[in-house]
Amino acid sequence: MIKTKANKKFDLDLKYGEIGQDQIHNILLNSKIEVKRERPYSEGGWWDKTGNICIEYECNGKPSGVNKASTESDYWFHIFCKENKSNHCMIVFEVSRLQKIVEKYKGTYTRMVGDGNRVKAVVMPITKLFESETINVETD
Repeated sequence: MIKTKANKKFDLDLKYGEIGQDQIHNILLNSKIEVKRERPYSEGGWWDKTGNICIEYECNGKPSGVNKASTESDYWFHIFCKENKSNHCMIVFEVSRLQKIVEKYKGTYTRMVGDGNRVKAVVMPITKLFESETINVETD
């Protein structure tokens, strides 16, 4: 077979993809994970109506959720559910990175939610996670 520019790019893309597969494999086999599931509006949630993600960090005045003092997890899986309790999609964070995101936006996006409004959480647009100021949060 004659190597073309397209073939070479495929080889590079394949290697890049395989690195990602290895990372996910390692997370699932060798890491502590925490899972948060967001209900849809029809089941008492609201992510699908508001476009927000809710990241808990305190409950009843005590550390909870992603707070450094309450989790020993390495990775945080955030699942967005559909009406039939099936998953629409999920986002996976390194917990240390998600903690930095929460710290950055605590002052702007903290809301009292859930359980009789006893939970403090960062409630922010999901799209904000993909803006450069959030992507570069570690360099701030």
